[in-house]
Amino acid sequence: MILMKIFNRTNISWIVLFILTYFVLEGLTWAGIIDPFYEITVVNIFINIILAVGLNLIVGFSGQLALGHAGFMAIGAYATGILLVKMPSGAGLIVSMLVGMLVAGILALIIGIPTLRLKGDYFAIATLGASEIIRIAILNLPDLTNGAVGISGIPLMVDWRFAYFIAALTILVVSNYIRSSPGRATIAVREDEIAAESLSIQTTYYKNLAFLIGAVTAVLAGSIHASYFGVINPGQFTFNKSIDILIIVVFGGIGSVTGSVVAAVVLGIINVYLQQFGALRMIIYALVLIFIMIFRPSGLMGNVEFSLSKLFKRPQDVPGSIENMEQEKGA
Repeated sequence: MILMKIFNRTNISWIVLFILTYFVLEGLTWAGIIDPFYEITVVNIFINIILAVGLNLIVGFSGQLALGHAGFMAIGAYATGILLVKMPSGAGLIVSMLVGMLVAGILALIIGIPTLRLKGDYFAIATLGASEIIRIAILNLPDLTNGAVGISGIPLMVDWRFAYFIAALTILVVSNYIRSSPGRATIAVREDEIAAESLSIQTTYYKNLAFLIGAVTAVLAGSIHASYFGVINPGQFTFNKSIDILIIVVFGGIGSVTGSVVAAVVLGIINVYLQQFGALRMIIYALVLIFIMIFRPSGLMGNVEFSLSKLFKRPQDVPGSIENMEQEKGA
């Protein structure tokens, strides 16, 4: 029964896509097309996928606007930066990730339990404030975080393959959560909180659960960032970073895991080609976003999710198709 739940159509679709994508990336690396410069872009795309999928769970599926995702990313980055310098090994990397996840989880509960009981924009303000508190704390703990200078010389324990694995794992975890009983309860809370409460759904619990999972995924992205680039500082985790992640979520489609993945890839590629325009890059980037959102206000994917079964489904299997209606009429 458990195996049937794990190896369902959606999971198999994602796993097949992950395997095919991995071999494509390996081939491009072997052919020299993905050189060290483009590898940085690829890793950044994977980091953004992890961040966007986790934030989409909070914003798109639980219906709570969060503006402090960069703060949780900073926790993961600094946990890895501090511990990996002292334990430069694969075990040190795993331990640093676990420590960061624990700290972020506790902080997420401290923020979420009181604020998610309230309705309105209180949660967005609370997450924004928490993110700034984290950044200010990093600045004012020079003995631990080296203050504004940041931490350099972090052992480079991560490559694009590790980042790809974590991104794939994040997608699988979030997509399975959405289809689970807690996930359906979370979506019910998003659709109508009063109706969900009338059905004895503990709305605060499920909103906190989604927020907790989103915070933990941000920690993983921060750990990968620290161990791949080897240098971190508080300026990398400002409010602007949280907005960048939110842009990816909205651009791909609020409430679509597939949309977050597609948007992270598209925006990552656009950024590469816009680098040649220098200072005009951000203006062109903003115009591209504006035009796309005008002609596609629901995002690139809307609320559509990837599934191989939909690609190979016969017309007569689709409810409402002409063939199916003719068969029903004949019957």
